[in-house]
Amino acid sequence: QVLKALGAYTDVPVPKVFCLCTDASVIGTPFYIMEYLEGALYLNNKLTGVTPEKRRNIYLAAAKTLAAVHKIDATAVGLHKYGRRDNYCKRQVERWGKQYLHSTGEGKPARYQKMLDLIGWLKENIPEEDSSTGLGTGLVHGDYRVDNLVFHPTEDRVIGVLDWELSTLGNQMCDVAYSCMPYIIDATLSENSSYGGFEHSGIPDGIPQLEEYLAVYCSMSARPWPAANWKFYIAFSLFRGASIYAGVYHRWTMGNASGGERARFAGKAANVMVDCAWDYINRENVLRAHPATGMHVSKAPRQGFHVEQEDSTLTNGQGKFVPSEKVMQLRQKIMKFMKDHIYPKEDELYKHAQSTSRWTIHPEEENLKALAKEEGLWNLFIPLDSAARARKLLLEDQSHVSAGSSNDLLLGAGLTNLEYGYLCEIMGRSVWAPQIFNCGAPDTGNMEVLLRYGTKEQQKQWLVPLLEGKIRSGFAMTEPQVASSDATNIECAVSRQGDFYVINGRKWWTSGAMDPRCKILILMGKTDFSAPRHKQQSMILVDINTPGVQIKRPLLVFGFDDAPHGHAEITFDNVRVPVTNILLGEGRGFEIAQGRLGPGRLHHCMRLIGAAERGMNMMVERALSRTAFGKKIAQHGSFQSDLAKCRIELEQTRLLVLEAADQLDRHGNKKARGILAMAKVAAPNMALKVLDMAIQVHGAAGVSSDTALSHLWATARTLRLADGPDEVHLGTIAKLELQRARL
Repeated sequence: QVLKALGAYTDVPVPKVFCLCTDASVIGTPFYIMEYLEGALYLNNKLTGVTPEKRRNIYLAAAKTLAAVHKIDATAVGLHKYGRRDNYCKRQVERWGKQYLHSTGEGKPARYQKMLDLIGWLKENIPEEDSSTGLGTGLVHGDYRVDNLVFHPTEDRVIGVLDWELSTLGNQMCDVAYSCMPYIIDATLSENSSYGGFEHSGIPDGIPQLEEYLAVYCSMSARPWPAANWKFYIAFSLFRGASIYAGVYHRWTMGNASGGERARFAGKAANVMVDCAWDYINRENVLRAHPATGMHVSKAPRQGFHVEQEDSTLTNGQGKFVPSEKVMQLRQKIMKFMKDHIYPKEDELYKHAQSTSRWTIHPEEENLKALAKEEGLWNLFIPLDSAARARKLLLEDQSHVSAGSSNDLLLGAGLTNLEYGYLCEIMGRSVWAPQIFNCGAPDTGNMEVLLRYGTKEQQKQWLVPLLEGKIRSGFAMTEPQVASSDATNIECAVSRQGDFYVINGRKWWTSGAMDPRCKILILMGKTDFSAPRHKQQSMILVDINTPGVQIKRPLLVFGFDDAPHGHAEITFDNVRVPVTNILLGEGRGFEIAQGRLGPGRLHHCMRLIGAAERGMNMMVERALSRTAFGKKIAQHGSFQSDLAKCRIELEQTRLLVLEAADQLDRHGNKKARGILAMAKVAAPNMALKVLDMAIQVHGAAGVSSDTALSHLWATARTLRLADGPDEVHLGTIAKLELQRARL
């Protein structure tokens, strides 16, 4: 139940579960089947044989993952009946106390009286917060430690939290203290059991100090520093461990212990834990009253997620998003750039786009791109993790970077999707702006694909010039003869012939392909028509100048051809490309598409907020300047009512888009797919309503090409179809709601 809930609705990494069988006759016991995780296990708390840097990363990843577990809203994921929240410690002391007495009924161990005294001390010192059902109570793992985590085989991150048998709802600080046991005690089942944890034997090089581990947890979970009751929680963890080990030893004496010969040392380990608990209780100081300087923890905890960090966007449980100073400075720079350079040039760029030279590049566009790059307003869409990959690529081979191009300029500003949302919105106020900042579709999505899935050679050949803005790209997926909203319908054939793939098919609405700077297409086609439904498709790189690639015509969007960018219909007639052009491997097309479309869809939504905001501004200016029926349009009650409704919908949608960006940052595409779908439906519909109102206020001028409104409206209308029609996203939202109800 818990694995299913966490896998469906949270960012906690857990194995996927496939089925539960409660019929004990099948294999002799009820069982469930879950996926096998290909990763690394660290069974030794000291991480022997691991580099210091990796040791540090492993422990901090464990702290962050525990915070992710504790941030879960149990009610929201259907686990509200998973256990009682209140009096967790009180009930646990009683339960494990009885377990200990049962295990020692025949022959009292050496520490029997000390254990009884410990039980009494715990009952008298249960923290007041344990009786609460508020902050600090929620999902408890019950056995959280590094050796119950599966780590990525090459990256220092957790891909699976295992062993949830003791999970319930309750006091989450018990999990935290239990995860800190390696610092306190070495109670392995061996002759060497002793209460000499890291604090006695010395912390292995690289493993963070206990206070740093706790500070990371507190920051990520929005929990206060636990100094006030830390002594209790450590003693409680040792008591529970002693009770468990006493039970293991009792079963060994009866001849039915599951731990084999190691179980015979469980009695000694239990005694060591009792001694250690009393040693800890009798200490004068166990934890600083406040974390050391430089360690960031939540100063004002509240329901929801709150992290205090420098140079990042902050969120709190009320859903408010406060841009950092860094983001606000970039936002002001972009607004000034738009005011000084882009808005004044719009008429000139529109005239060029409607002239006989419209399929050429206006010289001013390249000048503006160079200026944007100089001002550090370049490639701002690149997320933090992708920037790290790109930096490594550029540092490895400077020969592919053009003279005068700085690596720092090419890699953006190291922003999260949430932070970029504040900037992308401003760019959306003009159809010309995104490409000036090298943040236009489909280039952004294609660069992300190459960053995440491209080989080094593919990146050097195509990614670097895209990052520099020297070339542009297209994305060839939609086909005229099938309903391409269901991508399994695509028919374009990609057949392996020796060292080449041969491509045959027809694509349309390949945005960007009309641009004379377009040099590369990412094409989605079928490499195996007999494979499972979602394994037939592959993505492959196609040089647009390859023989057999024929651009048939530019397509019009409500009369706009969007020159010189354009949307092309293209045929591929026996187009031969090297096998090295395949992305990630055959049958991986859907996998790539999901990684590409999450951020791409969100960028469209962000730009639509900006388009709607510009519509609002133009609407108000027009209403204040035009007189109709004896008074300004702005004085008419019907206008004021409609204006207010537009503002309400715009602000609602902006918050939804920002929330989607935040969830994309914290949970990834898969876990955030529900709210991404909501944003993708809400944003174009809101923008269309606002822009339609602005057009109405402008009268005949609104439907002409004399203002930007008609073009903004046409673009917004296409986005009810592009990157998935509304109906597909509504279906996703509904399915997730139904799944949640079944939990």
